[in-house]
Amino acid sequence: MGAAMNPPSMSEAKPPVSRRKGRLQLLLILFGVVGPMILATGMYKLQFWVPEGRSYHGELIGNGQTRADLGVQTDEQRWQLLVTAPRECAVDCQQLVYLARQIQIGLGRDAGRASHAIAAAQPFSADYDAKLTREYPQLQRYPLDLTTFNAFQKHAGDADKALPQLWIIDPHGNLVLRYAPSVNGKDLLNDLRHLLKLSNIG
Repeated sequence: MGAAMNPPSMSEAKPPVSRRKGRLQLLLILFGVVGPMILATGMYKLQFWVPEGRSYHGELIGNGQTRADLGVQTDEQRWQLLVTAPRECAVDCQQLVYLARQIQIGLGRDAGRASHAIAAAQPFSADYDAKLTREYPQLQRYPLDLTTFNAFQKHAGDADKALPQLWIIDPHGNLVLRYAPSVNGKDLLNDLRHLLKLSNIG
């Protein structure tokens, strides 16, 4: 009598199924980790599925524009309160510079996660320059490229390009919120605190 046919052992029959199951589990794990990041990036860049419940006091930018689009070049990797001064830094501009410093101080233990800065298209007066050196030792100063800045303002549809403005910028250099000189300091501080609370960067 011929040799009996040996049925395949369970260990020989199962590997293809186990491999398929393992691949599926790996794909699910990868999707669970990477999927939310892709979705969040898409929501931020394309502004879809953005909940209306949270109302910021500044103008939410959220269209992928960066600090370089304003005409400011820097590699700052913290959250930043940036004042743009397309003309002479007069009273309203100086008030925003003061406010940016106070907001950064007001963050308390999170103060190190943010910086304050000004980008100016014109030199400061001798008196104001001396005041900044004396009273704002941590203020970062940058030149403002007016051609780039005006193009940005025109694209944004802003009628008055001459007004100083204050911007919240994330550690990747993305523009997040914009404020007019009339901004309430408490509202701005609450906005920034909320962003820092939600963020795991910077």
